Amino acid sequence: MKQYIVDAFTDILFHGNQAAVCIMDCWLPDSLMQDIAGENNFSETAFAVKEGDSYHLRWFTPAAEIDFCGHATLGTAFVLFNFYEKGASQIGFTTQAGELTVERQDGFYTMDFPAYRCQKREVTDAMEAALGVRPQEAYCDRDLMMVLENAGQVRDLCPDRDRLKELEGLCIVVTAPSDSAEYDCVSRVFVPELPMLEDPVTGSSHCMIAPYWGSRLHKDRLVCFQASERSGILRASLQGDRVLVSGQAVLFSVCELQLGT
Repeated sequence: MKQYIVDAFTDILFHGNQAAVCIMDCWLPDSLMQDIAGENNFSETAFAVKEGDSYHLRWFTPAAEIDFCGHATLGTAFVLFNFYEKGASQIGFTTQAGELTVERQDGFYTMDFPAYRCQKREVTDAMEAALGVRPQEAYCDRDLMMVLENAGQVRDLCPDRDRLKELEGLCIVVTAPSDSAEYDCVSRVFVPELPMLEDPVTGSSHCMIAPYWGSRLHKDRLVCFQASERSGILRASLQGDRVLVSGQAVLFSVCELQLGT
């Protein structure tokens, strides 16, 4: 079975966020897909099977299946557009997060995602202890998002993994206004339950980041920078209860998994 490794939300190899992608004729046992994801040890491995005119898409971390992943959706769309559906301009996915679509235009892949709600939380001493700096605001949906005073605090952050585990939210997001005219906001995302603490570029969390900054900056189009070591750029367009998240991607490798040996 072929597996593709794609760097998502970048056009430069070894930047962005790696996703492994497997396009299959039929589903493998869940336990085998989990073993493949564990062997890859990326934040996500995506598995897709064509069903009618769309694809059923699932995402696995090294530890478990998850309900939503942005960069692995981008990686999967990149593989499908370039290897399986070369004449298509749009691909639909059936997922745990609902029906998703991805359009390709001028080298960018635009994903239509549901917006997260920004439910306000009290800023606590536990948040400050986990981050090493006190947030100005905090919000939660699937992820916990904490707003810091400036981009320097985001870039310099060295959070405490054990204390992050005590906070609510699957992903722990920190964000601040950008100090560069190129971008509207800057962020980093941590997943304390995974072996690699920091997720390099996180499309799903921008379903919360983009609505927050859109409201605060009175803008419906944003350019967002994720300031991990690998870094990545996401373009977001707000459309009611949906967020269109766009990015580029680059292929790292194509390999053959030896599942029968």
